[in-house]
Amino acid sequence: MSIIEVNNLTKYYGKARGIEDVSFSVDEGEVYGFIGPNGAGKSTTIRLFLSLIYPTSGEAKIFGKDINQHGVEIRQEIGYLPSEVFYYEGMKVLDLLKYSESFYKKDCTKRMMELAEIMELDLKRKIDDLSYGNKKKVGIVQGLLHSPKLIVLDEPTSGLDPLMQQKFFNLIREENERGATVFFSSHILGEVQKMCNRVAIIKEGTVINIQDIKSLQKDNYKKIRIEAEGLDEKRFSVEGVNNMVKDNGSINFFFKGDINLITKLISEKEVEDVTIEEPTLEEIFMHYYV
Repeated sequence: MSIIEVNNLTKYYGKARGIEDVSFSVDEGEVYGFIGPNGAGKSTTIRLFLSLIYPTSGEAKIFGKDINQHGVEIRQEIGYLPSEVFYYEGMKVLDLLKYSESFYKKDCTKRMMELAEIMELDLKRKIDDLSYGNKKKVGIVQGLLHSPKLIVLDEPTSGLDPLMQQKFFNLIREENERGATVFFSSHILGEVQKMCNRVAIIKEGTVINIQDIKSLQKDNYKKIRIEAEGLDEKRFSVEGVNNMVKDNGSINFFFKGDINLITKLISEKEVEDVTIEEPTLEEIFMHYYV
């Protein structure tokens, strides 16, 4: 079952492009990554399928229901953490979270307290006394306190220190194991690589690839390093090789194609060491932006 269905979503701000013909679906129980640099259209896409803004064309469904027709009902089961969080600064954290709880038809007090303890959030402090990182913690607790079926995260770790980031990731994994579907938008590719099952890559407002994480790594480029005396880089200048760098008796490059071709070329030369490994998602991602 698809929890999120996005079909040909397009948004223009006057003549300025927001996104164009963006389509994807997110399955129940999935942790789905949405990656691209700042300005690629990630936040615009999220705001559109949550009906926080309205599209120029296209449609979106959540839980099989049109987001514009059933928005109030659908949002009861969504936890959303935007990239930037803004609050009534004169309120105490506890008062803000209780106000948020009032929108849901359930008692969220126990879960609220559990989340605040996990994120080391002082509920007695005023919002305007909090650092940016602590305000982000408020947003995390606010987004999860009602145990939503769908969790939408837009650049969720900005402002969190490394320890809090790890606690946050553990928390999201637990929510996913509980049955929640997670939509994770980020430009920090290592985060997506650790967390997600599948990933969509968005470039200049258009989705250019959708693939599961393992396939994205294994079916694409290999990262190869060869160490030997008297290496001639021209020997490895074959189809599929790019980003070749010669450095201190070694050659480094990326290769896409039949790996037997490269291993044959390597075997014909006496070498000191060879490394063939999967590139990181960040290294793969850069190939889509060159």
